[in-house]
Order: sequence, then structure tokens, then C-alpha cells
Amino acid sequence: MSWETLLDPMFRIPFAAGLLVALVLPMLGVLLRLRDEWLAALGFAHLAGASGLIGMAAGIPVVLGASLGALAGALLKSLGHFRGNTVYVLMILVGWAATLLVAANTALGSMMGHALVEGQLYFASTAHLISALVYTVLAIILLSRMIPVLVRARMFPGLEIPHRHVTWWSHLGFDVLVALGMALGTSTLGLMGAFALVFVPPWLAFRWASHWRACLAISVGLGVLAYILAFAVALLWDQPFGPTLVAVLLVLASLALVRGDVSGGRRRPPPASG
Repeated sequence: MSWETLLDPMFRIPFAAGLLVALVLPMLGVLLRLRDEWLAALGFAHLAGASGLIGMAAGIPVVLGASLGALAGALLKSLGHFRGNTVYVLMILVGWAATLLVAANTALGSMMGHALVEGQLYFASTAHLISALVYTVLAIILLSRMIPVLVRARMFPGLEIPHRHVTWWSHLGFDVLVALGMALGTSTLGLMGAFALVFVPPWLAFRWASHWRACLAISVGLGVLAYILAFAVALLWDQPFGPTLVAVLLVLASLALVRGDVSGGRRRPPPASG
């Protein structure tokens, strides 16, 4: 393919839909890393992949099926008051087992299973774009309200105790945002591609940023940059998008490690001020 391919109108909607997802997932990843729950993204992604595949076998659109499965995981986690990554490991195991079993026992299961892992970005439609746009706007609005609560709960847990009945809604809302984001990301960017956007940019941002806002900005900037590079590389060299995105993010991380920018990185997030 040539460079003119990147300007082809047929790729504009997929590019825009994926770009919106790549804008939000790194932000969610920063907060997940803050809460030491970054494995949540992989857990919700596996549930989304499994339920999306089950939904397709039952005639339900992939995005809707994936969202229902991820939301069920978010509600289970929040209503069950689970803490830490154990519940997310169980989600991964359930999602992995269900995906392979459905793939092995349905006519299109194997093909769609590969599609969910590799990503279906090039087949994104106007419906995907509208879903991504609505989700991005809601996520930005809600996160502006949730971030102070989530940061305070992590940095000063004692202050949350008297207001736990109020802050509980912020924690539930954040879990729902992550679940929906991973469902949307899995159905477009691919399971591991979506998870890589949640994991790698925040991992680097936590070690480079001098304050909280810079951490969010660096994470989002790296995620968007990796997405644009991966989109171009995948189109020009006719590669599946999900693995290409993961490879680009790993190259960026490797370059940072070679430069020594992330050696001895901080275990705590940068100050919330700034």
C-alpha cells in the first residue's frame, strides 16, 4: 500500500473511532495504576471478549454483547466489595475459558475469536464512531468529577471513611467507565491492544511526570501517538491492527528503557497538585 491509502475516505471513520478510544483508555489506566488495579483492564477485556463472542453467536451485536459482559464484571466487583487484583484474575480465567469454548463450538466462533483478539478497527462503522464519541464525552465529564474523589481515597483513605456512602458512587461509576471502555476497546482495537493502551502509557507517565496533571497529559499523549503510528504502520504494511499497536507501544517503552528514563521509577503517583 502507498501513503495515499492513509487518506482514503473509507478509513476515516475507523481512524476517528479508534482515536477516541485511544484518548480515553490511557486516562483510565492512570487511575487504575493509582489504585493498584491495572489488572482490571485485562479482566474486563476478557469478559468483554467472551460476552461479545457469545452475543454474536446469539445474534447480538458485538459491541452490545461485550458491554453487557464487562458491565456484569464491574457490578460484581463493586457490589461484592472486592479489593485488589484477585477478582480480575478470576475474570481473566472465566473470559479466557468461555471464549475458547464458544469459539470451538460455534460455526463462526474461531474466526470471530481471532477478530476480537486482533481487533476489528478497519470494520468500524458509523455506529462504532457514534458510540465512541458518546462514551468519550461522558467519560471526560464524569472523570472531571471522579478524579478528585479517587485520588483522595487513594492518598488519604482516612478522609473517605465519613463520606463512604457518597464516594461509593464514584468508585462504582469508575468501574462502569472502565468496563465500557474496555468493551469498546476490545471490539475495535482488540483485546490486548486495548489493554496495552491502559497499561504502557501510564506506566511510563508515572515515572516521567512531575505532577498529576502532567501524568495524565503524558499518558494520553503517548497513547494517541502510539495509536496514530500503529494505524499508519498497519495500513502501509497490511498488518492486523491489534498486534501492531502492542508492538508500537512496546517499542516506545523499549526506547525509554534504553535511555534509562524509567529505571528506578517511582512506585507512588506524582503529587496531585500542579
